[in-house]
Amino acid sequence: MTFNPTGTRTGNKILRQRLKGPSVASYYPRRAATIKDLTKLYPDLETWDEDEEERLEFLAYKKARGKGAPKKKSSAAESKKILGKRRKVPAPAAPAAHKA
Repeated sequence: MTFNPTGTRTGNKILRQRLKGPSVASYYPRRAATIKDLTKLYPDLETWDEDEEERLEFLAYKKARGKGAPKKKSSAAESKKILGKRRKVPAPAAPAAHKA
């Protein structure tokens, strides 16, 4: 038992326990090399990543339909210009006074 006259929570119980990281890490299989890893290691090697090609094709399809990601800003001034265009919404017309 440790000296703790005020009874504050010290976390000693947790710190005494065995570390869980190694046992959790050993539960999962080791990560296998992917095509992306091979491309990084050997940039001059010509590789074919079917999943990446499919992803790029899908993005091109979405962009053609107008559903793709918006363009990134190249400068702060340009982003203000784009936001200014978006925010300009015409004010609703005031209702005409009704004469009785």
